[in-house]
Amino acid sequence: MDNMTLIAMASIVTAGLTTGIGCMMPALGEGRSVAAALTSLAQQPDASATITRTLFVGLAMIESTAIYCFVVSMILIFANPFWNHVIAQAAGK
Repeated sequence: MDNMTLIAMASIVTAGLTTGIGCMMPALGEGRSVAAALTSLAQQPDASATITRTLFVGLAMIESTAIYCFVVSMILIFANPFWNHVIAQAAGK
């Protein structure tokens, strides 16, 4: 197995794991956040504006984690920095 194949395999597996885990865990976190917010709204209806505003800010931060994982996986698949290094070494030989 040459270096190009090894880097391709590692990149694809890493991108898959990054996307899989990086999307599942924020989804679980968002579900727990919404459940906690609904519980808080049921107990304190007067604080609904504050709870809702804080919930949306928290959800945006949680969702940004999933977006970062997606961006990393796309970089690994389409703009992998290791490809240039391996190609430069292969051209130098």
